[in-house]
Order: sequence, then structure tokens, then C-alpha cells
Amino acid sequence: MKNYFYILILVTFFSCDSLEFQKKDKPLNNKPIATVYDESLFKKDLNLLLPKNIDKNDSIVLVRSIIDSWAIQQLLLKKAKENNSQNDNAEINDLVRDYRQALLINGYKERLIKQQLDTVIEREEIINYYNQNKKNFRLNEELVQTRYIHFSNDLIDKKEVIKFFKNGKIEDLETLESRQLSFKKMMLNDSVWLPLENVLLKLPFSRKDLLKKTDLIKKEDSLGLYLAVINDVLLRNQIAPLIYIEPTIKQMILHQRKLQLIRDIEKIIVKDAIQNKIFKIH
Repeated sequence: MKNYFYILILVTFFSCDSLEFQKKDKPLNNKPIATVYDESLFKKDLNLLLPKNIDKNDSIVLVRSIIDSWAIQQLLLKKAKENNSQNDNAEINDLVRDYRQALLINGYKERLIKQQLDTVIEREEIINYYNQNKKNFRLNEELVQTRYIHFSNDLIDKKEVIKFFKNGKIEDLETLESRQLSFKKMMLNDSVWLPLENVLLKLPFSRKDLLKKTDLIKKEDSLGLYLAVINDVLLRNQIAPLIYIEPTIKQMILHQRKLQLIRDIEKIIVKDAIQNKIFKIH
């Protein structure tokens, strides 16, 4: 774990302008360890980044990681500069100098992702991802499937509205839907999972009332009559239903694709640089 921590620090250092080594300040006997285009990495630069008293075997792995990270940084910087527009430069130049390289590279990566990322996610992929990761989708809130309605006490056909609402037949709910302007609040689609907290903000019922299946609950106050039907309930720590978590799964799949695409781009850039003798390890 300690070595991973050092690697994280090294990657952070490589995103800064401190890696723009000035060759004119290098002694003649300080031979470069690696070269990318006209930029060179020197031994004394590595010594500044390597932790003291590091194990010899660990240092070999860490040195190669440093070299690869530096090379990727330089190659991406070169590509980003070549593909960066004047408008982008004008904006970036207004930012803190230490962030300039990171901004250029991230901008370049985003353009590549936008051009190459496959954003089409098949339903089957979503279902498979859900089934394979169910244990990670436990709820941290209560969900309810409910329909509710709120109308004033002086509504002329109040009894008929209550009857239609309680029956829940498609034609009855469609009738109520067509009269939505007569009601203060209305939610008739009880197949949708809603956070309980959101429902509590709209209705004067208690948490206990809404956390149990029921054909009809009602409450009356000076503002009118409230009706609710609780179709189903899911408690905290239960598995979230697919229909509720689906937008999150889509974002997770896209995020994984982005990470993989970035890794592939970096590998291609390094391979191409080695083949064209742009990146050399001495």
C-alpha cells in the first residue's frame, strides 16, 4: 500500500510544470534516462521523486512506472498542443500555470472520448450489470410505489372522485387525469418508485402510514382532502429495483468505457512513439 501511495504522489507531480526540465541547467555528465521528442528525463529528476530507503526490487518497478508516466505526460502534452485551438489556448492561459498541462491533456482526452466513445447501451447489458452487482445497489432510503390526490373540501363530486381513485382502474384514472385542473396535487402512476421523503413533503401522512401497503388512506384538514394508495414499499438496505437504479447503471457503464478508452489511447500513443523512435529508454 505504501508504494501505491508513492505512485499516486508521483503522478500528481508529473501533472505540474516542474517536469518541464530545463536542459541548459543540466550538467554535461548527466545523461538522459528517457527522451520524448526534445524533452529528456534525467537521473537526478528521478532521485527527487523516489522515496528514501526504498527496497531495490521495489525501486526498479517504481522507476519504470515513473518513466512511463513521464512519457505519457509528454506525449499527451505534445498531441494536446497540436490539437488545441487558439480559443482554448486563450482560456487556458488565464488559468494558473501549474494546471496548464493537466488542462490541455484533459481537454484532448475529452475530445477523443467524444469522438470514439460508444454511448449506445443495450438493455441486455444493463440487466447483466445489475444482476452481477446487485449487492452494490442497496438502498440508503425508503422507496414507495404510490398514487395520491389532493383536492378541496368543497369539490362538488367528491364521492365520485374518491370512488374512481380507490378503484384504480385504467379508465377511472384516465377520467381523473382529464380533470387534473380540479385538483391541487395528483400522482396517479403507482408503478413508479419514489423516495419516501419526497412523498412526505407533498402529503400530511406520517412515515408509518406510508410504509405499509394499503388500499386507501385519507386525511382531511383545512386545506382539503388527501387520498393515497400504497402499492408497494422497499426499506433501507434492500436491493434497489432495476427500474429505479437504471439511470445510475447507465452512467456507471459509460464511466467504465471512458476509463478503458483512456487506457487504450495511452497504450497506443506510447506504442506509436516507440515505433517512431520518439520515445526512447536509454
